Amino acid sequence: MITVLAFIVTLGILITIHEYGHYRVAKACGVKVLRFSVGFGRVLWRRQAHPDATEFVVSVLPFGGYVRMLDEREGEVPPSQRHLAFNRKPLWQRAAVVAAGPVANLLLAVLLYAGAHWIGVNEPKAVMATPSAGSLAERAGLHAGDWARAVSRDGDEWTELRSLNDLRWEVTQAVLRGEALQLMVSDRDGHGQRRVVLELQTLGAREVDARLMRRIGLGGAFSEPVIGEVVAGGPADRAGLQRGDRVLSIDGQPVPDAVTVRDLIRASAGDVGAARVMSWRVERAGRALDLSLQPNVVQDGEQRVGRAELQPGQAPEMVLVRYGVLDGLTKAVSRTWEMSALTLKMLGKMLIGEASLKNISGPITIADFAGQSVQLGLAYYLGFLAVVSVSLGVLNLLPLPMLDGGHLMYYVFEAVTGRPVSDLWLERLQRGGVAIMLMMMTLALYNDVARLLGLH
Repeated sequence: MITVLAFIVTLGILITIHEYGHYRVAKACGVKVLRFSVGFGRVLWRRQAHPDATEFVVSVLPFGGYVRMLDEREGEVPPSQRHLAFNRKPLWQRAAVVAAGPVANLLLAVLLYAGAHWIGVNEPKAVMATPSAGSLAERAGLHAGDWARAVSRDGDEWTELRSLNDLRWEVTQAVLRGEALQLMVSDRDGHGQRRVVLELQTLGAREVDARLMRRIGLGGAFSEPVIGEVVAGGPADRAGLQRGDRVLSIDGQPVPDAVTVRDLIRASAGDVGAARVMSWRVERAGRALDLSLQPNVVQDGEQRVGRAELQPGQAPEMVLVRYGVLDGLTKAVSRTWEMSALTLKMLGKMLIGEASLKNISGPITIADFAGQSVQLGLAYYLGFLAVVSVSLGVLNLLPLPMLDGGHLMYYVFEAVTGRPVSDLWLERLQRGGVAIMLMMMTLALYNDVARLLGLH
């Protein structure tokens, strides 16, 4: 229920702001607005101050909205009101009205990001877990417990990293730029500062996903190798492991963090037969204990993995990431710009086949993330809203018929040639636009369902 309500609120806010941008600029340009609608289909709510005023409505289908303006191309206009018709306005005013919707979404994103920065969110500290074997991070010399303090593209100008999410964001952008990334790291206490280079340009990555992050070596946050929950009657319980035990070594190999514990347990299964017996040394109440553990073997996709029925690790160290009024606003403008550029880059890569079309998401994925962010707190929900608002603004500026960017494309043609696009070509382009939009919606819905079924 929370997911459904969060989804409806999300769409309502973003659509209302988008259409309000069109409405506000149309009124400022002297255009008569006949109807302001949030949603399509049967009208659920209606308000009109007087017969000559704008009619405000909320309709049953929340997947969009529109602002209907007085226009001679759409019906008879009395001579006394022709100066209020949209088609009679100068080219720059018509373009401003059309562009106002996407711009409103981008401005909203700035305010939402700023609000999230002012409230602050608890995020994992940028202390890294053990890099996966053969990853870029391992080859660069990063180890469990390394604290990433700052990042740089050229080695001269450095940006502070306030959390692990900041690090992942910088890595994502560097991957899409095809550039190396320099990190300033130290130990967990801030000592022994050194510089390392992640050669991200060597990956030739087509998309940024969990699999790529594993290749880079950036998994979860660092977690102490301390045992959490132990399932009664499971292999760990039979071996004598208890909650709070600190794992010192497994089969003689030192254990720096919880990721190493998990990886060694999974690797114990082998190719055939039962899992091998593992020799554990743990610390309990200041004493070292030697225990023997034989994990169960389970099938994980096409792999056989060991499972000990325990929860390795503690909650990672968290930091409150919060900004002051000016810094929060500046950061919000920067993040909106970066997200807009990232969206365009991903779209471009998908168009030329360098990124997978699986990245396109639809309403089911949006609803899922809306519900999750609401449960995490207001700041997380504002950040989620900002991301979707940026996407909506950028997508609407694409030069596709049916979108605001398509209309702006018509106006560019009119500005260059001195005449509007002919009715015949408008009809053809609109049909093409409808076909493209239907294909994109179908693909987005397919990706949503595939994710639910575990196919992506």
